[in-house]
Amino acid sequence: MTSLHPAEATRLLVEVPERGGSVVVSTVVGDNQFTGNRIALIVIENEKPELRGSLILESGTDSAIQLMKDILENPHSSDGLHKLTVADQSLEIYIEIRRPVQELVVVGAGHIAQPLAHLGALLGFQVTVIDDRPEFATQERFPSADKVIRADFSDPFRDTPLHTRSHVLLVTRGHKYDYACLIRALQMDPPPAYIGMIGSRRRVRATYVQLLEEGIAHALLDRIHAPVGLDIGAETPEEIAVAVAAELIMVRRGGTGVSLKGVERIVERFFKEDK
Repeated sequence: MTSLHPAEATRLLVEVPERGGSVVVSTVVGDNQFTGNRIALIVIENEKPELRGSLILESGTDSAIQLMKDILENPHSSDGLHKLTVADQSLEIYIEIRRPVQELVVVGAGHIAQPLAHLGALLGFQVTVIDDRPEFATQERFPSADKVIRADFSDPFRDTPLHTRSHVLLVTRGHKYDYACLIRALQMDPPPAYIGMIGSRRRVRATYVQLLEEGIAHALLDRIHAPVGLDIGAETPEEIAVAVAAELIMVRRGGTGVSLKGVERIVERFFKEDK
């Protein structure tokens, strides 16, 4: 097997995530006879992992493949250099990883939805906006969205199937619509990666009471991020969108949501006042 061509590697890094798969591309770097050799590991859900290309090493290819698998299994891994020992020779390989494109489904096309859709696109989500009002569900109102769909809130996801890469934000014009869409989202199997619902503490509590009265399992309540977003004192639609976007990043990256100033304590650790 020959080394993967650079153009083919680039194509895989773009196309595989759009198909819902993950791809890891390893390239030998540095000053050695193997420089520029590439191999790709492609994994698409429910399909057998596929290899493309070869590092054309006398030995050590298996070690490279195992390293690629380990990186793929680590949800926090990112692009970077890694060392590989081949026949007592130390090589460096540069690994690029791309995971399935994440989707943001904004249910409701009001004043909060507009900055939410824009920020979602900036964060790399494929954004879909859903509303039942034709004058609101327009591409002109949501130029950053990949899709703008008019749908009845009684069956909001008919043309937008939810899956494990879906992040759902319920920001409709009324509680009854949010609730109808929430029920639908909670019934999805497998569940979406994230379900967020806007609302006050009183409104969210009333929602939970209603869910339990209708027989929704208590464990499912933990799937709901409500009130949605991080506590940054947000008031305007744009500020609320930032708070929600911050929570989406926290969920995706595994952050804590606390202030970095309090985590690092730079002044306390390095600039103590002399007494």
